[in-house]
Amino acid sequence: MIVSCGEALIDLVPRQDGAYLPRPGGSPANVAVGLGRLGAEAALLARLAGDGFGRLLRAHLTRSHVDLGLAVPAEEPTTLAVVTLDAAGGAEYAFYVEGSADGAWRPDRLPPALPERARCLHVSGSFALAVPGMGDTLELLLQRERPRRALTFDPNLRPRLARDPARLRERLERWIALADLIKVSSDDVAWLARGEPVEAIAARWRSRGPSVVVVTRGADGVHAAGPAGTVDLPAERVRVVDTVGAGDAFMSGLLAALDRDGSLTRQRLATLSADTLTGALAYAQRVAAITCTRVGADPPWRSELDPLTAEQGATGRRSRP
Repeated sequence: MIVSCGEALIDLVPRQDGAYLPRPGGSPANVAVGLGRLGAEAALLARLAGDGFGRLLRAHLTRSHVDLGLAVPAEEPTTLAVVTLDAAGGAEYAFYVEGSADGAWRPDRLPPALPERARCLHVSGSFALAVPGMGDTLELLLQRERPRRALTFDPNLRPRLARDPARLRERLERWIALADLIKVSSDDVAWLARGEPVEAIAARWRSRGPSVVVVTRGADGVHAAGPAGTVDLPAERVRVVDTVGAGDAFMSGLLAALDRDGSLTRQRLATLSADTLTGALAYAQRVAAITCTRVGADPPWRSELDPLTAEQGATGRRSRP
């Protein structure tokens, strides 16, 4: 089982007629959905409201084979994100968190233990790095679970949410040191260290403790630093409808591929071969590419992917450390 932890919300995605379409979202929820659709055993630790949007989220997660046994019922309304798309389909978000389900995380509502079969805990920093109560709670969870299972982390930064950017950076540094695998976007890297090459960031973060650091670069492909050296893959070309949930789809594809290979443990990640990493990255890119051809965070099902395509796409450049 892979447990994804954090926010579950509704994306209000604009239509061509100017109205908004409510679509289930939230980075950790998207990752759980992607994992479930790809055939991985997935669970979501989130606060789910009892309102109409909360029921929509539960139905969406259940249809995608996500275990909700760890979900916490929330009295507050569902968190909302209003999406704005640019001409290329790129997404920007305005979040409504205060007074919502994701504005009320507390350590005493965490489950006392995760299931024994949970091999991996995944956390997104989108809300948790910026919202103090949520960040404090999930940091306690990460520290508690660090000795028990592999930890994966996507910073997925939302600087507009942060009232104290310095505190966000401090928490980010602590979480980097806790993680076994990190996936970060080049946009996040640019905000954190403008002008510094992604290769330098990946190498520096890996020196802090993670076995694998992956940097997604949109149309420029993906760069990864792992135990056997670096891997670079070009992007898969598709007709982009929007990029909502694309990074989360990539994360779910990466975790699903590693899990299927038996590599999603701390020990296996620490000795991951270049071939295994390359294959997992190619699979993740295919998952993300399909998601970009659809409206909102709508990752593909395993039956929609041709495994031969991912294998044939694993022709990136590699270098030894």
